[in-house]
Amino acid sequence: MPDSFLQVNQLSAAYDQHEVVVNNVTFGLKEGELACLLGPSGCGKTTILRAISGFQSIRSGSIYLDGRLLSDAKTSVPPERRNVGMVFQDHALFPHLTIANNVGFGLHQLARSERAQRVDDMLHLVGMADYRNQYPHELSGGQSQRIALARALAPQPKLLLMDEPFSNLDTALRETLGYEVRSLLKESGITAIMVTHDQHDAFALGDQVGVMANGQLMQWDSSFGLYHAPNNRFVANFIGDGVFVRGQMVEDNVVITNFGEVRGESVNHQHIGKDVDMLIRPDDVKYAPESPIRARVTRKAFKGAQTLYTIETESGDTLLSLVPSHDDYEIGDVIGVSIEADHLVCFEQQPA
Repeated sequence: MPDSFLQVNQLSAAYDQHEVVVNNVTFGLKEGELACLLGPSGCGKTTILRAISGFQSIRSGSIYLDGRLLSDAKTSVPPERRNVGMVFQDHALFPHLTIANNVGFGLHQLARSERAQRVDDMLHLVGMADYRNQYPHELSGGQSQRIALARALAPQPKLLLMDEPFSNLDTALRETLGYEVRSLLKESGITAIMVTHDQHDAFALGDQVGVMANGQLMQWDSSFGLYHAPNNRFVANFIGDGVFVRGQMVEDNVVITNFGEVRGESVNHQHIGKDVDMLIRPDDVKYAPESPIRARVTRKAFKGAQTLYTIETESGDTLLSLVPSHDDYEIGDVIGVSIEADHLVCFEQQPA
């Protein structure tokens, strides 16, 4: 990736001589691009963040930032010389300092007037100028996160790293703040990577999202690509909701299932003529009263504008369906559905 501002190449890392926690991970970021490393606990995503920041040595591979080597098996630039900013999960604000002094903490190399101006600029950037004389204990969780972000951006780092920055916030706030942070970083032209276990956080912030499992990067893609064209079963199961149904791909765009023919654009063409497991998303299953495909409601989950139904077809297949909540059905009701899968995501059929 010659045009990559950040290049992580074949990175492997271990905490001791035996336990490899990151294995052969490669990805790149263009300047101003936002990315997320997404995966369950213990998958290695935070280790990658620590390796980029300089707090974790690497066993093999290399890390370059703006053409400068930061790490390889023999070289490691100290963290304070990498020009990389960090935002932590717990915000890590100094309780005895005012908000202004927290933001200016890492600016001692600047003249007093320049430092004061930089602090003012950062506080205005995150919408917290009126709080400059308050203390961290007087702030809400969302406000504290904004100040942590302002402090990390104040030294004007080339790269910003964020470790589960929204995990201590309630669901509504983390979604709102995620979009706010994205807008702020885009406005500032900052290149950033966020680590998270929550796909909603990743989708709210990332131009690119890397899904990790067992120390490996399973797929590096846009949110749309991860959802509609997962390249393996782990990604298909981890991203969004969905179920696998058994079928046979008889043509490039046709899969025959127990409940009929499903047409769409094939994502992986190598399965033509083979038995497959096909991923069906809830948004692929449309409520259609006149459809010959009949299914019994076995579970329902109200989600406001829509209801997520678990349904069982007459052939015994279980599907998920998102239905407008005005169409309200009870468990045991039989409804008609049609399958409108724009993307046919199929994998080699596994034994039942």
